[in-house]
Amino acid sequence: MHHSWVEWAVFFGVIVVMLILDLGVFQKKSHKLEMKEALIWSGVWITLSVLFGFYINIMEGSHQTLNYFTGYLLEKSLSVDNIFVFILIFSYFKVSDKYQHKILFWGIIGALIMRAIFIVAGITLMKTFHITIYIFGALLIYTAIKMIVDKDKEIHPDKNPVIKFFRKHFRVSGHRDDGKFFVRNNLGKILATPMFIVLLVIETTDVLFAVDSIPAILAITNDTFIVFTSNIFAILGLRALYFAVNGIMQLFRYLNYGLSVLLCFIGVKMIISDFYEIPIHIALLVIAGILLVSILASVLIKEKPKELNE
Repeated sequence: MHHSWVEWAVFFGVIVVMLILDLGVFQKKSHKLEMKEALIWSGVWITLSVLFGFYINIMEGSHQTLNYFTGYLLEKSLSVDNIFVFILIFSYFKVSDKYQHKILFWGIIGALIMRAIFIVAGITLMKTFHITIYIFGALLIYTAIKMIVDKDKEIHPDKNPVIKFFRKHFRVSGHRDDGKFFVRNNLGKILATPMFIVLLVIETTDVLFAVDSIPAILAITNDTFIVFTSNIFAILGLRALYFAVNGIMQLFRYLNYGLSVLLCFIGVKMIISDFYEIPIHIALLVIAGILLVSILASVLIKEKPKELNE
């Protein structure tokens, strides 16, 4: 579907203004983002996302609006799972709370660029080679199974091949240097800091996330504008959501199971799409229902106390 330059201009205008306000005004100084501030910013990004959905309804009609909100909810739910991995990465590298928001900001900027590339490549493949839809569907089902199998698997960021390559070929400072990514030593040579290593881990991890989330949202629609805008709005609220979720992790104990079922549903939806197209409003209700059940289960089912080793 063709979209006018006005729609793209409105979207990018909102994004640029918000990023400038976020980095240049409200988050200019490194500080720990408290729960209240995180929830406020999460509310701001969610409100903007909803308002943009209403704008799409005015410009494109109700069907495209449903596609947008379904894609947004899908990406947002997958983002929460990503947040758990970010928490483990920051814990592994012992990153101070006040520097985490800076790493996440630049990590999200990198994610925007990578998602744009993945979206264009994914849509091109689906339009050029129809068999890609079955490959994407199978990939999502495989990911869903792997998500449950590897639920308790520990992560080892230092084994990341990109990090190994970087450490081997570039100089890295042994100091955190007040949250800077690069510093100059006494000889005038520029060194990367451990903070930049953490940023690389976040970026490469997001590439793996994109391999799952982009095929999932392409199961909803292959309209570039809808896929891109819903995906980007969900990602832009990720940093604030990280600090909010970090404080209420107990509400998402069973989210992995919910996301696994969700990805299976989306994978099956892609595979059977040539024979039966699941209506978008049904898909939206199923996704919302799965997320609601997983959160309610986390709240209502008491966590078993861990046994102490005697």
